[in-house]
Amino acid sequence: MQITKKAIPYTPNTKPLHELNIMIVSTAGVHHKDQEPFNTDPTVGDATFRIIPGDVNSAELTVTHAAPKEHYNTDAPKEDINCVFPIDRLRELAADGDIKGLAEKHITMMGYSMRLKKINEETIPAVVKEVVRSQADAVLLTAG
Repeated sequence: MQITKKAIPYTPNTKPLHELNIMIVSTAGVHHKDQEPFNTDPTVGDATFRIIPGDVNSAELTVTHAAPKEHYNTDAPKEDINCVFPIDRLRELAADGDIKGLAEKHITMMGYSMRLKKINEETIPAVVKEVVRSQADAVLLTAG
């Protein structure tokens, strides 16, 4: 099934939660402090994505997002990244046996771009390939 305005592909989960490796896919603008920040130019935005290693220290993550007053206030995620990218909370769930674990990588985007054609034709297919390659059992989607 292809993504259309009327249909979003969905695969029902058949495993119990404690057997799932979870991948985070976020449009909150999260990235490693050493990675290139997202392009915040409001006339263009950013159609790229970042790969976040599964073993990343959450203190090494930050947020870059276009026009915080028009989109979302990034003060809270800069203080605690878990409010938009709950990697530490997922690690706690894994340690408690509630989930199997975390994927070896996670994917983030800024979630704002004027280049929708590029996102639909290039970015999303590339993100889907990364998700499939990761062999994650489930994806947790977050936004800013």
